[in-house]
Amino acid sequence: MSQYLLSVQHTDEDYAAMGSIDPAEMERMYATVGAFNERLQSAGAWVFAGGLMPPASATGVDNTGESAVLHDGPYVESKEHMGGLWVIEAADLDAALEWAKAGSKACGARVEVRPFQD
Repeated sequence: MSQYLLSVQHTDEDYAAMGSIDPAEMERMYATVGAFNERLQSAGAWVFAGGLMPPASATGVDNTGESAVLHDGPYVESKEHMGGLWVIEAADLDAALEWAKAGSKACGARVEVRPFQD
């Protein structure tokens, strides 16, 4: 079985909207993702999953020169940021894409699928 990264993608607008989500709606979203996680575990596809803090909490590290340079915030500016992830095992890309479809539905966000190197 191959491993795949299913990364949940959020925009700055998504992060801004999260601050005003009704707590009951947030609990519903957590329950939906929890049920998806249980499906992954029951199917033997689960490796690891987790949510990430917003990009502003990131610290960039560049130690490719003579000394390390650290800076606050994401290393690369982009329109989308990884908000969470699953690492799964799947027979092939098609199976991973089916899990990603279910994960996207569960978390209410776009999901990118990337295979790990062999």
